[in-house]
Amino acid sequence: MPDQGSNAKPRAGVRAEARTSGMTPAEDRLSAAGSTAAETLPRLGFVLLAALSLLWGSSWPIMKIALREIPPWTFRTLCLACGGLGVLTLGKTNGLSLAIPIRERKSLLLVALLNITGWHLCSAYGVIHMPAGRAVIVAYTMPLFAALMGSFVLGERLTPTRLVGLGFGTTGLAILIGPDIKALGSAPLGAVFMLGAAVSWAAGTVAIKYFRWTMPTVLLTGWQLILGGVPVVIGALILEPITALSQVSWQGALATAYIMVLPMIFCHWAWFKVVDLFPATVAAIGTLATPVIGVFSSGLVLGEPIGFQELAALVLMVMALATVMIGFEGVHRWLRRVG
Repeated sequence: MPDQGSNAKPRAGVRAEARTSGMTPAEDRLSAAGSTAAETLPRLGFVLLAALSLLWGSSWPIMKIALREIPPWTFRTLCLACGGLGVLTLGKTNGLSLAIPIRERKSLLLVALLNITGWHLCSAYGVIHMPAGRAVIVAYTMPLFAALMGSFVLGERLTPTRLVGLGFGTTGLAILIGPDIKALGSAPLGAVFMLGAAVSWAAGTVAIKYFRWTMPTVLLTGWQLILGGVPVVIGALILEPITALSQVSWQGALATAYIMVLPMIFCHWAWFKVVDLFPATVAAIGTLATPVIGVFSSGLVLGEPIGFQELAALVLMVMALATVMIGFEGVHRWLRRVG
């Protein structure tokens, strides 16, 4: 594991290199020696994105089960406390110092509020007010916001390949959510919360790339969970009864334990590692398979409907990921092999 987020650059550095090469530092590395995207994007990033799509996608119906019994502030307190302490413990057992560099404290607080506080509170309330399968779809409009923010803040180019991939993904989301626009309009609170979660996550992703970090990814992840969880703990103590967990069934307890261990500890570390390895726009588009898995797993676990919309969206998401990750030439070669 690298000891620092080497892709992250301060704003001045991004602009200076953009003027000389027309590309961001991450893009310079990805296009070195005229290599194709498939040859230059780190394999570890692909593996982590696949794991993230599977585990994050399947976590939505499980989170719905937990939130039927546990109030949202208390639920998120458990998840963030377990996740933060678990990740920092992993770092400590590997001999890392848990100290936060002084120059990075303000930056760390900002990304923690965006990636953790904003995302977790908005998504918890959103999934309460709408079906889990539809909530995950709205949440994963995040790549749209991340692409725009990355273009303006980081100077990342919206290349034709990325635009086509984003177009495929957006079309897939539109197919999934289109027939439910009226339903969302009748219960707008859930959609508003999920859009807030998407914007907060996108801003946090771009902020991670904007600042220079010397902390290892595992410590950057753990401290975000801890610091971002502080407002959530305070809210739980003020807004919800201490006895909120006294009547939780074994199903609710198992669902909560699953969320605390896999999505919170492993997936948060994996996501920030992906953001370190890939440009922000590519990392964001790489998550587009998650809502499809969320819809299918919600159908299997909660009995939410699955039909032609979901299958069509799945095909479009695969096309989006293939276009962004391996490029037009890679897709063409793959199609020729299949043919």
